Amino acid sequence: MRFKLFRQSDIPEKYRSNFSNLYLDIAWYGVLSGTVVNFLNVYATRLGATGLQIGLLTAMSAVVNLFLAIPAGHWISKRHTGRAVFWSSVIFRIGYLLFIPLPWLFDEQGQIWALIILTFFMAIPLTPLGVGFNALFAEAVPSRFRAQVAGTRNITFAIAYMLTSLIAGYILKNMIFPGGYQIVFAIGAFGAAMSSYHIFHVKPVQDDTAPLPSTPIPVSDLPGKPTRSINSILRLDIWNSHFKNVLLALFFFHFVHYLSAPLYPLFNVRVLNLNDSHLGNGTAFYYLSVLIASTQLGRIVQKYGHKKVTGWGVAGMATYPLMLAFATNVWHFYALSFLGGFLFALVNGAYANYMLENIPAHDRPSHLAWYTIIFNFAILTSSIIGPLTADVMGLAPALILFGVLRIVAGIYLLKWG
Repeated sequence: MRFKLFRQSDIPEKYRSNFSNLYLDIAWYGVLSGTVVNFLNVYATRLGATGLQIGLLTAMSAVVNLFLAIPAGHWISKRHTGRAVFWSSVIFRIGYLLFIPLPWLFDEQGQIWALIILTFFMAIPLTPLGVGFNALFAEAVPSRFRAQVAGTRNITFAIAYMLTSLIAGYILKNMIFPGGYQIVFAIGAFGAAMSSYHIFHVKPVQDDTAPLPSTPIPVSDLPGKPTRSINSILRLDIWNSHFKNVLLALFFFHFVHYLSAPLYPLFNVRVLNLNDSHLGNGTAFYYLSVLIASTQLGRIVQKYGHKKVTGWGVAGMATYPLMLAFATNVWHFYALSFLGGFLFALVNGAYANYMLENIPAHDRPSHLAWYTIIFNFAILTSSIIGPLTADVMGLAPALILFGVLRIVAGIYLLKWG
């Protein structure tokens, strides 16, 4: 096996700066994710948050994204994509700095609700960031290099995530609560700032091997159509295209994926009795597996295609909640973390490219805006339904049910996506 991380000798000169900055962007995002994102729900759980409150930490962003996705798509389409994404990332990530002083300002319940409210307001700039980044990636990376760049970004992210999660786990284990979390949040905020710095240096480029698309006639310019009809504003015509099938398949995937997310910290902390060091080690095993799988992503996608890798990967991801429901100790958790990372790497590296393959190159922002809507609607509904289902059925039975639904989602994507 040849390991080609960061090797760019076979990459045309004009793409190298973009690829390097995309790798560094995701590396620093890995620092943010290995600290703040990784331990935020655990922090809320240790503060005494309920399953519904943990679900709301995710659902608040989804509510905002649902209403702002279409306007964000229009806003992105009228601006330089790189600049719009950069400034959206800066404004969004300033919010992470505000997590640091919360223990000095509020009691436990006050901190939980402050986190939920901050997450709500951070979602406003997150919406154009989410819509715009996939468009920027498509503009900055020619289609023939996307699997390679996505795989290398997965590897880079995994390395950064592993290291920072281990460091964060060590800090949290050896420092008095909540001071350790404040240090971890500060490290994450610095990583967020550096990620935005590298996004600034990603530039759209022309792919010389791709044919220039013909410019479509806007709906509003067709004879007999109003200047700005509801259809043209909302781009409902997208739902009359093949992309509708892609949207429905991805909605099902994201819905079943996030159903179990609020249950993991509850099960890990309250059933398995894992401490912060255990959780950090588990994350390290998870992303070690992501790293290993990502080195083979390009080869696997080349052989099977993005759609098949996504569909079978989604079905395979059922193993994590199914087997976690029967776990009884930390070693089971470590083994599951390693297995889950391998499958996650395949899905995470393939599904966005599967989606981009089905989007016209000249109309990415509007299509991605609708994807953002269905993505956040899936998060919103699953973040509420997941904990409520667990309250009725219990944590373990709910995890089993959600695992079975992942299998169904994978089959649905393969057959109808």
